[in-house]
Amino acid sequence: MSSDDTTDPESPDDAQTNTHTDGEDSLLPEDGGKARDRLEEEADRAVEGFDQGIVDLLSWLLETETRARIYVYLRQNPGSTSEEVAEGTGLYPSTVREALAELHDEEKVTRSKRENEGAGNNPYEYDAMAPSDLVGSVAGQVQKELNTVFNMDTYLGRDDTEADKEPVTITVEDRSEEVDVEDSGVDDDGASSGDQAENSDEH
Repeated sequence: MSSDDTTDPESPDDAQTNTHTDGEDSLLPEDGGKARDRLEEEADRAVEGFDQGIVDLLSWLLETETRARIYVYLRQNPGSTSEEVAEGTGLYPSTVREALAELHDEEKVTRSKRENEGAGNNPYEYDAMAPSDLVGSVAGQVQKELNTVFNMDTYLGRDDTEADKEPVTITVEDRSEEVDVEDSGVDDDGASSGDQAENSDEH
């Protein structure tokens, strides 16, 4: 057999080099997008746990699901900064900052400077308005739009619309105060149920 037909065995150094090269692919860091995907999945689970039906309604009230996510997070975590909201919801920081600015302009969230002991810029911390106030803020607009539909025949020049029909009126009530009064056992006159029982025994 000639020297050209002879194949030199792979040296130990070459084997180690190949093994290292093959292993580099498994040690490559994950794509940065996967980390954000995991954050968004966690945020989705948090929102779904809150009640997807309510989130859908909030998306309608606040116009986008992004704003609804931010609103829910701020109700659960009042006094959060835009960075904390972005981290907690899995949304991009720039998206959160833009949405918070819009919500603040619409007076649906309030903001104040966070007090830090150290020097430097103090970030804004945000709080979302109460749900009853949120509903009240859009009730007037919804009522106006419903009445536009209600009076459509008038706009079309039709005279056969029933004259005794009243326009649409939407009333928003906060019943939490009534619940507190009922739980305390005090009637409208300020007397407790126990006082009424004692008075009846005396007679």
